Amino acid sequence: MINNGKKGFTLIEILIVVAIIAILASVVLVGLGPTQQAGRDARRISDLSEARTGLELYYNKCGHYPGTGGTCAAGTAGATWLAVSNNIIAAAVGITSPMPDDPSNGKHYNYWYGAGNSTYVVGAHLENINNSVFTNYIAPTPGTATGQAGAPVDCLAANADYCMSI
Repeated sequence: MINNGKKGFTLIEILIVVAIIAILASVVLVGLGPTQQAGRDARRISDLSEARTGLELYYNKCGHYPGTGGTCAAGTAGATWLAVSNNIIAAAVGITSPMPDDPSNGKHYNYWYGAGNSTYVVGAHLENINNSVFTNYIAPTPGTATGQAGAPVDCLAANADYCMSI
């Protein structure tokens, strides 16, 4: 064997190392999936608690929750998540940024208001219905609020796995 002073890795050695790194990375990413779901679900639950704070500030100033009408803020009609967020900002209750929304693309939290805008239910669809939050969870009584068609809202039937109400 002749030693000509050249040092380095062969192409085969480099390909083997790259393959091993790719396999390890895929195992780690697959293992993190449930953890990421749990993190997003925890965020959803936290976001709904934050939304309750904004809704209570709105109620303290306006005497009702956002719904189909009212005199507290311009544009109080509508019960979409964006409309409710805009109503809270327009009411100048101290919140100047939009309420947090679902971390998944294309999904939004739900908001339903009760008769006379005196009650509400906020809800989110969780990714993992076996989440530990459901250990002591009791869904709001169906009919606590009404949907946009005026029918009583059943949180679970409305595709919201986790709801909070007042």
